[in-house]
Amino acid sequence: MRVLLLLRVGLVATILSTLVPDGAGAQVTAFRQAVAETAAIDEDLAAFYRGRAFEGIWTGSDAAAIARRNALLNALDAAPLHGLPAARFDPRALMADLRDARTAHEKGVMEVRLTETYLDYARAVQSGLLTPRSVVSEIRREVVYTPRADLLAGFAAADNPAAFLRGLPPSTDEYVRLMQAAARLEHQIAAGGWGAPVPAGRLEPGNEGAGVIALRDRLVAMGYLDRSVTLRYDASIEAAVRRFQQAHGLTPDGIVGEGTLDALNRSPEQRLQQVFVAMERERWFNQPRGARHIWVNLTDFHAAIVDDGAVTFTTRSVIGATNPDRQSPEFSDQMSFMVINPSWYVPRSITVNEYLPGLRNNPNAHGHLQVLNSRGQVVNRGAVNFSRYNASNFPFSMRQPPSPNNALGQVKFMFPNPYNIYLHDTPAQSLFSHEVRAYSHGCIRLDDPYDFAYALLAAQESDPVGFFQARLRSGAETRVNLEQPVPVHLVYRTAFTSLTGELNFRRDIYGRDARIWAALEREGVVIPGGAS
Repeated sequence: MRVLLLLRVGLVATILSTLVPDGAGAQVTAFRQAVAETAAIDEDLAAFYRGRAFEGIWTGSDAAAIARRNALLNALDAAPLHGLPAARFDPRALMADLRDARTAHEKGVMEVRLTETYLDYARAVQSGLLTPRSVVSEIRREVVYTPRADLLAGFAAADNPAAFLRGLPPSTDEYVRLMQAAARLEHQIAAGGWGAPVPAGRLEPGNEGAGVIALRDRLVAMGYLDRSVTLRYDASIEAAVRRFQQAHGLTPDGIVGEGTLDALNRSPEQRLQQVFVAMERERWFNQPRGARHIWVNLTDFHAAIVDDGAVTFTTRSVIGATNPDRQSPEFSDQMSFMVINPSWYVPRSITVNEYLPGLRNNPNAHGHLQVLNSRGQVVNRGAVNFSRYNASNFPFSMRQPPSPNNALGQVKFMFPNPYNIYLHDTPAQSLFSHEVRAYSHGCIRLDDPYDFAYALLAAQESDPVGFFQARLRSGAETRVNLEQPVPVHLVYRTAFTSLTGELNFRRDIYGRDARIWAALEREGVVIPGGAS
């Protein structure tokens, strides 16, 4: 088993030979000239080496140079543990080229190449291999990149270069747990995987036969069932199936139906792909979450309030439908207020695509909505010839006044953003009983919006329930500001861990992770010891 260690040491033999012999001024001049010429094509590298009079940071037989070289080579050797491409960060090839560099000019070229390799590795392990929006346009998250000049200066000045490199990857507990999970999956792949797939067909308590035996053996291999020789779908198998279903976002009924069978028969190679994608996503999310924040994992169909790393409130959610124009985007913002008894101002796309056709046929259609002119005044429908208008020239907007049947329910939670996405109540409560809850136009609907509001208001009101209910009973549209805005993170994780390290998987409901994995493969990421 490959040992997962952020503190991994001992790559191969230390490179003891000096890259530039001491003395010999002509050689030093040739070395520095090679550094200057090679670095000139990159403004950041050129500035860095100019500031050092083109003196190397990797060269020489002094302890500092040796420590830097070995720290980098050891970090590159561990790159696959981060789901990074081994061929791109190959320390052995780099060592061979270092040994082959004999002239001062060749050594100067290698000096710059080492620095380029360091920068490439630092960017990849800290902020990701990919640019999110170039792979999935619905990912609106802006990755924070450490300036290359800072990466260069910080490493050159580090007293402990190995510790500096260990500090580059995300420091979150989730990233560490994902690395550990990836190592376990690699071990399982190397050991032959999880065995034969479970044959098609429904399995439930009381069944016997080859299907039950295959199910039993696969649950044992996956770690959900202790070793067993039972030939019957007994209570122990039922309990293991429930645990499996809970870890995969499935209805925990203890019965192997179509959805559970599909999840059971996913290979460890496929699951490792999901973990590598989750690690890449964690590298993109290199910003503070906030001591208190709201975490909406779209694939999990839940929204949670998190305080100091612990989930203090959670509720089921409905997310955007799978249609390309309705999918919920991924981004972060600040929730600053809620609106009790909200009006619903219908987005123009919905107005002209879904409601205007009805108005053209019958001006009294969609009577629960008001038609407004450009000044926000209610229009007399009988005085308008709607047949004159189409999607491009329709001059009106539409609004649903506050009511228990309002499309937004009776409270909405606002974090103003360019995408017009927010969290809100809904009268369509039946949708929360579904296992897959992708039905909205993009906003996030909450199953327990009142309790969600109480949890938020508890930070500023001594009686949050009474405060909220008094305004709700008034029937009036009321804005309530949050004294301390709360960060909101809309994320998409098909692989994530619990606080105890248990690995969870969810469906790739929008197909985004499949696109990310394909892009990672193009960058050279591979599944060790297995086929994708």
